[in-house]
Amino acid sequence: MTLTAAPPKARATRQRSRPRKSWRYAGTVAVFLLPSLVPLTLYTIIPMLGSLWTSLHEWDLITEMRWVGLGNYVELIGDPETRAAFLHTLYFIAGYLPLVYAGGLGLAMLLNRAPRSTGAGRSLLRGVYFLPVITSWVVVALMWKWLLNPASGVVNWALGLFGVSGPGWWTDPDWAMPSVILASAWKDLGFVMIILLAGLQSIPREYQEAAMVDGATPWRRFRHITLPLLSPSTFFVVVISLINGFQVFDQVKIMTGGGPGGATQVVVSQIYDLTFRYGRAGAASALSWLLFAVVLIVTIVQIRGQRRWVTYG
Repeated sequence: MTLTAAPPKARATRQRSRPRKSWRYAGTVAVFLLPSLVPLTLYTIIPMLGSLWTSLHEWDLITEMRWVGLGNYVELIGDPETRAAFLHTLYFIAGYLPLVYAGGLGLAMLLNRAPRSTGAGRSLLRGVYFLPVITSWVVVALMWKWLLNPASGVVNWALGLFGVSGPGWWTDPDWAMPSVILASAWKDLGFVMIILLAGLQSIPREYQEAAMVDGATPWRRFRHITLPLLSPSTFFVVVISLINGFQVFDQVKIMTGGGPGGATQVVVSQIYDLTFRYGRAGAASALSWLLFAVVLIVTIVQIRGQRRWVTYG
């Protein structure tokens, strides 16, 4: 049997029908994406473009804009207060990230080792630990501000029972940021715990059992089996926590207001102050884009670095 090429008319017809099918497929996809694309465009993309345009102007939210080009960016990069705000933000992340990860991992391992017979109790504990995550930051920040009150707070009262004189916490420039870090880590422990617990439960028990047969100690099993196989969950937690850490604002605003003496003035707090206290919306928009650039660079570095330390399967 011999194969003959299709006549030129048939080939041309097929070639004309392919673009029609591709356009029809693209249209179908667009229809299903519209419920998400419309709000994304209206409430995210357009405001971002508006913020970028504003960053190139001087504007007090009342009078007309005045074009300054990259002047806002140049001023902010050379501004000591901006550098201090970024340093305070990095200080927060350096304290918050290890604390929230270690605490979440500890809780996840405790719940993962709980006997199967106590399933209802374990579910109750998960709910209790996760409750702060869905609680308003206003409530959490006010609660921790009361707990860490230097004069009448529960924490200093408990320390006094052991003969320890508690610090000034959020009223002391040296202890204000640790106070914010403590409250932030406590609130986010439940989220980290849930993610890491899911990762722990996905690790096959055969690996642990084989290591036990070989005589591996609990520490060696944790270091050489649990941590490597938990690295995808760890990577997700670290990326999300870093992004949240760069955007820290609510707890700072409520607990310290950026004080005392500017000790807790972070980047987002400065953006807020530039806009609503000093009427410099253009500079605030420029600072927002500088923060966006830093977060983007850090995220790209993490995504590229995951190939070296993240183990899948």
